[in-house]
Parts: sequence; C-alpha cells; structure tokens
Amino acid sequence: MDKSEKDYVLEKIMIEYGNELVRLAFSYVKDTEIAKDMVQNTFIKCYKNLDSFRFDAQIKTWLYRITINECKDYLKSWNYKMVQVRNFINETARSILPSIEKTVIDKYNNEEMKENIYSLPKVYREVIYLYYYDSLKTEEIANVLDIPVNTVKTRLRRAKQRLESMLKEAELNER
Repeated sequence: MDKSEKDYVLEKIMIEYGNELVRLAFSYVKDTEIAKDMVQNTFIKCYKNLDSFRFDAQIKTWLYRITINECKDYLKSWNYKMVQVRNFINETARSILPSIEKTVIDKYNNEEMKENIYSLPKVYREVIYLYYYDSLKTEEIANVLDIPVNTVKTRLRRAKQRLESMLKEAELNER
C-alpha cells in the first residue's frame, strides 16, 4: 500500500470510528482530552501497521483492541499515577487549608454573626450559644437551663427567625 492509499484509508477510518473510539477511551480514562490523546495514539499505530493488517478481522475490532491497550497502558503508567497523587494532594490541601479570601470572609461573617447573636435577648442568646457553639442537644440545654424541652425548641426557633431577619436586613443595607 503506497502512502496516498494509506492516507486515504486512515482518513476514512478516522471519520468512521473517531467518535466511537473517543467514547471508548473516555470510559477508561474519565478525561476527554486524555481520551482524545489515546485515540490519536491509536490512529498513529493504525497508520504504522496498516500494511501488516490482515483484513480477515474487522478493522473496528482491531481499533478497539488498540485503543483499549493504549488506555490500559496509560492507566498503568507512572505519569498517570503521579497525576492521581498530585490531584489527591491538591484536593486534600484545598479541603484542609482554606483560601485567604475564604478565611477573611468567614472571619467577617463570624464577627457579624456574633454581633447579631449578642444583640438577641438573653433567653434566645443562651439557647443559640449552647446549641451551636457548645453542641448540646435540646434535652441537655433543657437540663442546663432547668426549663422544659419544648421551651428550648421554641426559643431556638424564635432565635433563628430573629437572626434570619437581622441577616436579611443587613444584606439589604449592604446593597
């Protein structure tokens, strides 16, 4: 097969099977760009070995086999493993170390929230504090304050309603 015939055959193969092979590769590597790279490698191998291809098998199955092998080789590669380790480290770092911007915003919001909580009447302030900051259950708060559980629930609900209206009002004032 001369070069122009090989070029023609490869072009037809790429048009006919390209999208299928990308989907197949994606099912292995879970990344569109890497899947496209795997298919590109498949077509390179196809082009190089087109002369030796015996047309007793279907070209589609041959291309599938090459693509699957490319994907498996990639998944076993040192490069892939290092990318996975880097991604894991980055994800862990992002979840553990908040960004400076997030820290500043959270601190501002916490200060604002504290001011709002401190502005509540004492009966609401104490249940909010015990519930959210000391992580006590409503039964425990009832025991600490020596009041009925339903009273704790009512005060919590009313305190939340007041805080919500304060936050909405503050948000409107910021606009």
